[in-house]
Amino acid sequence: MKDRNFLDTVMEFEQQLEAMQVQFGALKQFVALMMEEHKALETENDHLRARLDELVAKEETVQVAAVKKTSPLDIGEGYDNLARLYHEGFHVCHVHFGSLRKGEDCLFCLSFLNKQNV
Repeated sequence: MKDRNFLDTVMEFEQQLEAMQVQFGALKQFVALMMEEHKALETENDHLRARLDELVAKEETVQVAAVKKTSPLDIGEGYDNLARLYHEGFHVCHVHFGSLRKGEDCLFCLSFLNKQNV
């Protein structure tokens, strides 16, 4: 009777091992799936970070350009046009704008052009 009990115990142990082997196989498949998903997410994250860095750099460039554009040192094309008109003999001040200067310097025009230049 003891031999029969021992044989039953060995067979039960074998069934437990087979069940564990099935569970272990399922666990291995799950781990492989998770590793693939992790790698895909890492790759996507790297791409998103690179794109974010590009956008941030582009925005910084635009902001720097905007600061340079509004900088008082960068007078621009409008000032150049007014200075050219003044040197061609026309008033650019608000008092006599567009009229001929008759060869004399106008303090209003010079003051206006110097304000733009500062």
